[in-house]
Amino acid sequence: MKLLVFYPYAPWPLDRGTYQRTFHLLKALAAHHEVDFVALTEPSPDLDEKRAVFSAFCRSVTFIPFAHPPWQKLFPQRLLNPLPSNVQHWQQPEVANTINQLLTPGRYDLVHICDLVLMPYVLPHAHHTPFVVDRSRVDLQFQLMEHKTLNFSLRDRLLRWESYAKLWRYERLLAKSTALEIVCGPDDEIFIHRRISPKAPIMVVANGVDLDYFHPASAPEPRDPDPTVIFCGAMDYSPNVDALRWFFTSIHDALLQLVPNVRILVVGKNPLPEVQAYGTRTGVTVTGGVPDVRPYYRRSWLQMVPLRIGGGTRLKIVESLAIGTPVVSTTIGAQGLNLIHDHNILLADDAPAFAKAIARALNDPALRASLESHGIDTATQQFGWPAIGARLANRYSSLVPSKSSPTTP
Repeated sequence: MKLLVFYPYAPWPLDRGTYQRTFHLLKALAAHHEVDFVALTEPSPDLDEKRAVFSAFCRSVTFIPFAHPPWQKLFPQRLLNPLPSNVQHWQQPEVANTINQLLTPGRYDLVHICDLVLMPYVLPHAHHTPFVVDRSRVDLQFQLMEHKTLNFSLRDRLLRWESYAKLWRYERLLAKSTALEIVCGPDDEIFIHRRISPKAPIMVVANGVDLDYFHPASAPEPRDPDPTVIFCGAMDYSPNVDALRWFFTSIHDALLQLVPNVRILVVGKNPLPEVQAYGTRTGVTVTGGVPDVRPYYRRSWLQMVPLRIGGGTRLKIVESLAIGTPVVSTTIGAQGLNLIHDHNILLADDAPAFAKAIARALNDPALRASLESHGIDTATQQFGWPAIGARLANRYSSLVPSKSSPTTP
């Protein structure tokens, strides 16, 4: 099959969770089909390096220059625009012109886009070239969970309700127009079928992990002498910021009572001032972005995932399992991964239980060893990217049955 893969960014370097997913799915699809890759790119001195990375496995690579415009003012632009504001923000005539030139009838068998913000560019061509959309999160679900969890002002809540109405209509259009929606977990599938359209065509493709890169032997650092807990992720991403806020306001003091010498590592790029301030606490280190997260995983006795806002699945968890660092998570944090409490993960959903779960693992070497062993086995058996990509490539062949099955590299 001939695929056009269209992303709103070029996912390199792999320093964000969404980049991990989109990069490895692209690479896996290119191993089975002929792939032309198109990405929106902002000015950057490393564009040639990025192009070389994707050219190594794609048939062609096209970067479309893109600069984020200012967000629309509420009146009249936003209120009178039928598109949700987060979708409109990505629309530019120059991008549409390039996509229109590429999507001539018969040139491609299928178009794969990343997230619904790109749908306006490919929808006019859906009558001759079907499209699928990979959803790193379901936008409406994510925004409703933010609305429920975060403390927005009255003005912001009113603006969000205006956005929800438009987004719900747009989600319904997507469900009716796409050949397939790819979501990260069964909870995303349930939300779409219950809240958007029971007829939406959906395939669950959980996030995976590079098993060679995150192999336990890839980072031979010993565990820190003091009990150390890591939290890893982009530190300008609202679910991660909210998770840390909940941990440090409701959990940390209780944990200190149970494990007085516990150390907390907050590892991830672009920490907001609120996140940086946690680094002033005794025993807490905020690293900012790091060139390689693996040594931090291996130093840590476990990873905590105190997430309260869901949607998608957590790459930090599958990475942690693969490299051998046990995980304590909320149910929302581990959604879609089919992990088993007390077998390959510890789950806790309220503040006292979360503090006790961390303390239990830190104080019990045999429990940590069991979680580590079962976690590595689970990651190896379920979450390798090549196997995940092969299943997706085969599904694409079934969408265009006149085409041959994907090749085996």
